[in-house]
Amino acid sequence: MIAGILLAAGRASRFGGAKLAAPLAGEGGSVGVVACRNLVAALPYSVAVVRPGDAGLAAALQRAGAQVIACPDADRGMGTSLAFAVAAARAADGWVVALADMPWVGPSTTRAVAAAVAAGAAVAAPFHRGARGHPVGFGRVCLPALLALAGDEGARGIVAAWGGRVRRIDVDDPGCLRDVDRPADLEGGRA
Repeated sequence: MIAGILLAAGRASRFGGAKLAAPLAGEGGSVGVVACRNLVAALPYSVAVVRPGDAGLAAALQRAGAQVIACPDADRGMGTSLAFAVAAARAADGWVVALADMPWVGPSTTRAVAAAVAAGAAVAAPFHRGARGHPVGFGRVCLPALLALAGDEGARGIVAAWGGRVRRIDVDDPGCLRDVDRPADLEGGRA
């Protein structure tokens, strides 16, 4: 079983706060909810990690189909939140880590990453027109490294450690490269 992990515990300081609650035109939900729905469509067992006290987001993500957990140390950064979520889904055979501010990633991209992990890839990532995107998948061999994450780096160091051995999945999905950092990023709808 491959688990989805949705990282939704950031502060969204560049956006000015509440980024994941921002409505996404034409998508029938907010940034975070659409990202969650797309992840759950590909991986029905998905865990969304949120900040403590973010009850509105937690409820919305739960309605979108994710198991929601609050990371008590989310302020320490993305790596801390990711380690917390992986620990909650520790029984999985692998994890596909998605970012809640990337609502345009197609479920087919996530399925392809999950399939590569299920087939034995230690690390797998989608590539669109030569650029590495998200979500990134990790096999069970990466569990100790994922659980050891702390601070704000996330899994970038794990991906770098695997270097040329990262399973490359070429996709026709520009959404795997597109995120929401600022309000202007919401313009233009699906890429």
